[in-house]
Amino acid sequence: MEHALPRYLESKRSVDERALSMRVRDRFLDALPPAPTILETGCGTGVTVPRLVSWGVDGGRYVGVDADDRIVAFARRVRPKSLNRAGYTVSEGSPPAGDGTGRSTDPDPEFTVEGLAVGFETGDALEALSAAEGVDAVIAQAFADLVSPSELVSAVESALRPGGVAYLPITFDGGTIVQPDHPADDAVEAAYHAAIDGRPGRDVRAGRHLIDLCRSRDGDLLAVGSSDWIVRPRGGEYPADERYFLDRLLGFVEGTVPAGDRTVEAFDDWLSTRRDQLARGELTYVAHQYDLLYRTPTG
Repeated sequence: MEHALPRYLESKRSVDERALSMRVRDRFLDALPPAPTILETGCGTGVTVPRLVSWGVDGGRYVGVDADDRIVAFARRVRPKSLNRAGYTVSEGSPPAGDGTGRSTDPDPEFTVEGLAVGFETGDALEALSAAEGVDAVIAQAFADLVSPSELVSAVESALRPGGVAYLPITFDGGTIVQPDHPADDAVEAAYHAAIDGRPGRDVRAGRHLIDLCRSRDGDLLAVGSSDWIVRPRGGEYPADERYFLDRLLGFVEGTVPAGDRTVEAFDDWLSTRRDQLARGELTYVAHQYDLLYRTPTG
């Protein structure tokens, strides 16, 4: 997919950081053992690694899986360098023996940062979950709305040890708001969401459906919090690379709404108006999302 490109994924880092629910994050960290084994599905450029280390996860094993080999190559090349520049202790391969990092998983670690052994691999995320076992934590950020929620939860439960946790932040839940108002807003949003829902496995209301699904399982839904993306200009400028992020989002709308739905009144005017507003530093964007934390049965 076009949006599975390094710059887009990197451009939304600052957006994600603002959006994450700290309450759900804290419950997630409290549930981790001292040296956890962590499997991340749809890991992208590996931005979860510096996030984990900054949160105090300084031992154990992390494996990130992504279907795009270009993204995995980027993560392998860039992430250890960026961690080193940020002042963390980074070394190649596994940490020294006997340092309490716990169980290891394939592939072999590519580098270690502050005691956390890190590896990335290319593959299908659901298949990776199905092949794993005894994992302490699964992370799926901005991923749960890309696959069947029931398939995801079943795969997560098979990968986790009893009492293990699934941390599912930035899960889209069917709200796309663009400001200032435009007469075509409601029609464009409806056409955009309908086109997404028409794709196999996609669910624009994945957040609420996952909440209901986790409540119906034998495990426990430990925490839910809002994690809305809010991108707005300050004095006509956008933080970090967020202007590019918004430009790509407008491109997704243009590329997602089928040509047959371009009968939406004033679609072309809506799109050109939004791009002009972005260029002038006037465009605000909000996406409604949830963070969820689910724990598998303990016995």
